[in-house]
Amino acid sequence: MIFKKRIGIMGAMLEEIDGIIDLLASKKQQTIGMRTYFSGEINGVETTVVFSGWGKVAATATASVLILEFGVTEIIFTGVAGAIHPELTVGDIVLGKRLIQHDMDARPMIKQYEIPLLNKMFFETDNLRLAIATKAIKQLLVNRNLQETIPLHILDEFNISNPNFLLGDIASGDKFFSDNEQKNLLHCQLPSVLCVEMEGAAVAQTCFEHQIPFTVIRVISDTADDTSPVDFALFTQKVASVYSTQIIKYIYKDLLYSTYL
Repeated sequence: MIFKKRIGIMGAMLEEIDGIIDLLASKKQQTIGMRTYFSGEINGVETTVVFSGWGKVAATATASVLILEFGVTEIIFTGVAGAIHPELTVGDIVLGKRLIQHDMDARPMIKQYEIPLLNKMFFETDNLRLAIATKAIKQLLVNRNLQETIPLHILDEFNISNPNFLLGDIASGDKFFSDNEQKNLLHCQLPSVLCVEMEGAAVAQTCFEHQIPFTVIRVISDTADDTSPVDFALFTQKVASVYSTQIIKYIYKDLLYSTYL
């Protein structure tokens, strides 16, 4: 039997994926469960792109439709996150090596952070997807590609000059981090976590249960404390969306991505 790739791409906000929707050739759309799914091809690869909404429930529901209704063979989630690791600043990129739900707590029946019935705390991204995404992210950040894609005055507004790329753990939960107490507590409890968001680990669990691969790529939009970008909407539209679109373009240009099984 010939394996045919069908890629699902998700973002929690429309601004995070509208540039990716524009990449689709032969685009058509379908609404299911209050979500609009845009399907077509990117570089000849069948792809469905969707705005999921915020939170683990919304992400799980959307990922399930991608798998069961559209038959995707893997999912890429892209969007913004708050920095937990002290070395991360606005404009940096984190690629999720492992995903964990920081608000899962069924003690004393099972250990904190462990997913009931699965006996897992972390969901791991496979090495091939990590290699592909790493190459794409580095292509964006080297040789001034970023500066040539985003206007200098926008980069200056958010103090982005030489953004970093980190590979590591990402924590997800239905909580927006906005003060130092929350941030420091999470860092103490899960010191390996680089950033926090609200969807990635839910998507990872859904993919794990359906035995398909996943990739979670996050752009740091804030430091998950008392400070934040001057204009979050502007950052999402003018910076994070451009990051996501360019990374996806690099992924799809990679010959390895077009030939692996």
